[in-house]
Amino acid sequence: MSRGRVVVIMLLSILCSACSVTRKLSHGEYFLLRVEIEADRNVPKAERITATTLEEYVRQTPNKRFLGTNFYVWAYNLANPDKDNWWNNLKRKIGEEPVLLDLSLTHKSAQNLKTYMNSRGYYSSSVDYEIDTTRRRKRAYVTYHTEQGEPYRIKSLSYDFRDKLIAPVIESDTAQSLIKVGNIFDITALDKERERIATYLNNRGYYNFSVNNIEYRVDTLGGDRKVGIRMIVRRNITGYNERGEAISEDNRVYRISEINVISDYDPAVDRDVRQRTMLDTVYYKGLNIISNGKPNVRPAVLHTAIPMSPNTTYDASEVDRTYNEIMSLGYFKSARIAFEEIPRGQDDTLVVNYAGSGRTAYTPKKFDDIEEGYLRCYILASPTLKQGFNVELEGSTTSSFYGLSATIGYQNRNLFRGVETLNTSVTFGYEYMKAPNTSKRRANELGFAVGLSFPRFILPFRLSTRNINMPRTKVEVSYNYQDRPYYRRDLSRATWTYSWRSLNGRYSYQFRPIDLNWIHVGYINEDFFNSLQNEYLRQSYLTQAIVGLSASYTYNNQSKNVGGNATLMHINFESSGNLMNLFERAFSKKTPEGYYNILGVRYSQYVRGDISASRKIVLGPRTAIAGRIFAGVGVPYGNSTALPFDRLFYVGGSNSMRGWTPRTLGPGNTPAQNTPYPVQMGDMRLEANLEFRFPIWGMFNGATFLDMGNVWYLDRDKGEVPEDGVFHFDRFYKQLGLNTGLGLRVDIKFVILRLDWGIRLHSPNEPVGERWIHNFKWKNTALNFGVGYPF
Repeated sequence: MSRGRVVVIMLLSILCSACSVTRKLSHGEYFLLRVEIEADRNVPKAERITATTLEEYVRQTPNKRFLGTNFYVWAYNLANPDKDNWWNNLKRKIGEEPVLLDLSLTHKSAQNLKTYMNSRGYYSSSVDYEIDTTRRRKRAYVTYHTEQGEPYRIKSLSYDFRDKLIAPVIESDTAQSLIKVGNIFDITALDKERERIATYLNNRGYYNFSVNNIEYRVDTLGGDRKVGIRMIVRRNITGYNERGEAISEDNRVYRISEINVISDYDPAVDRDVRQRTMLDTVYYKGLNIISNGKPNVRPAVLHTAIPMSPNTTYDASEVDRTYNEIMSLGYFKSARIAFEEIPRGQDDTLVVNYAGSGRTAYTPKKFDDIEEGYLRCYILASPTLKQGFNVELEGSTTSSFYGLSATIGYQNRNLFRGVETLNTSVTFGYEYMKAPNTSKRRANELGFAVGLSFPRFILPFRLSTRNINMPRTKVEVSYNYQDRPYYRRDLSRATWTYSWRSLNGRYSYQFRPIDLNWIHVGYINEDFFNSLQNEYLRQSYLTQAIVGLSASYTYNNQSKNVGGNATLMHINFESSGNLMNLFERAFSKKTPEGYYNILGVRYSQYVRGDISASRKIVLGPRTAIAGRIFAGVGVPYGNSTALPFDRLFYVGGSNSMRGWTPRTLGPGNTPAQNTPYPVQMGDMRLEANLEFRFPIWGMFNGATFLDMGNVWYLDRDKGEVPEDGVFHFDRFYKQLGLNTGLGLRVDIKFVILRLDWGIRLHSPNEPVGERWIHNFKWKNTALNFGVGYPF
């Protein structure tokens, strides 16, 4: 079938789906095709309420679309309304019932928009709407026109403290107030200020204080759109008398009298945690560790993970930090921190005198008349399964290449009762190239890794980590054997890693003071090695030792914006051979070839770094646009004339340029290589990716994407590397590979399976005049399978 016929069939299918959505409509019924909101452009941009903000208050929205068509409505209409069987129910489930114009909901939407603008301080605002049913047959277009008008502004702010003792605490923080004289009278700002004050007090011992203790009185009688605000701070309500009148008292500052930790908590069994206190209890530095027998976690580990201590004032931020620290251990599936207020009279007999080593209790020094109360704390942590397994799969295929890799991992989350995490994994990879005129087409890879992680820093000296969030030390060794068509080698690695996170959880850090790699090339085919005209690439195939250090930084705000817009950034840096070079220069001599050895093997000397930044913008419940940019470069020097093979950059595969399989694009404009095993790599990588994600049906989601990038060599002595593979600012943009494609994602809750079909648009390694792909051929596509999102 010719491509022209395919296009005609697709257009006819789209046309049929578009027509069928209105075929069953009765007289006077209209299919709601579009809803638009026009923001008031007469308002300054800083104060303008955008259409995006107003959209959530519209009661009727059009049906979702697929590739610009009403596919879901079309699928729903295929079902026979008179039949209730599995086939018709499947059509209804895949599809979506058509949204018909409802004038009452349109009117209600206009009222909602007006109410919202009122809440933002625009009480003279207005909303009208326009319905167009003549543009297309039986279709309705609704447009809402908004006018914000002049806003009401805050003229004055005063306080009425019914609790006189709390007044100095709040007044000392008024500089941080969200309510400013001259600002627009925005009710949402008033609500946020109540939340801010409540949080401020909760972090300073006021356990019972909430937003309900604050109310506002507003005066608009002054005219001229000016508003006077009086904030009333109420006393704490402790109960009601016989006549139903509230009994109130001044807000108290609470101290923690005791901390009870139950690290084997089972909510199905432990209905009343107070009965657990009759079981075995270990007292350790202010913690009461309660267990049924021997504690499953050593007390010292729990003490390190719990920043709270007896005799310190209640601090909501420390409670949140305690929860995060406990969950970051990786051993507990859930945790809950509960407080019990000790009744008056009983707290007179309490003896609480321990604040913990290096922990200082907060005492409101200026306000000695504030009454104190006491809280009993329960930390209820439920352990997850101690042991577990995981499987990871990744695959790529083109018309001439097939690749598959699988990793099976085992994890023990509490090896020595210190929440030490043991991770072991075995990886197997297989690749097959349909290369002509060769009998060696297969490549195999086998590797294993063993890592042991400790929830603390292991150092030769003492270092307090009380102000460091989630400190960990990880020791890992790995071995990888690679059998390629023309060479065999094995890679051994040992690392010692320190990692920690910021208190807000957005920033993560890793530092590897020890990063040792031994790359041994056991066999290389002489004809293959001699055929490598690229002297730089020849050097990367030699046996080498990498002795260095590395570090990485990660920024991720996904936890703060769950389900919303998110930003992710990775920065990696590594340096190899510098300390070794200083030592060798002092105590050793160069070989006749002009370099230094370690244990008879030439060690590598280089610096390498990369940065990756991605952004996800949510457009709907399951619709989003995601983008990523990547830049990386490595520079050999001193004892090295080339980067090691495993430190070179490449593109292609399921997480990179998806129109190519790994190592089959670049460097620069060098001619495409017809080799059994692809080795198109470079010193430098630039890449940008854009992806539109949308729902299809149920757990199935789709994506359309665009990838652009390549790798290059850095400029070197003439003849070392091909000139058309060297990076130059005045031409690199002409050497970028470009592909588009379609993707399918299957969300099975605990993992996302991904299948991406990449289609090349511009292939810089083809001859001049053939780089822009005009004819669709299978060889110009790649099918990539992966787990999780590509970025």
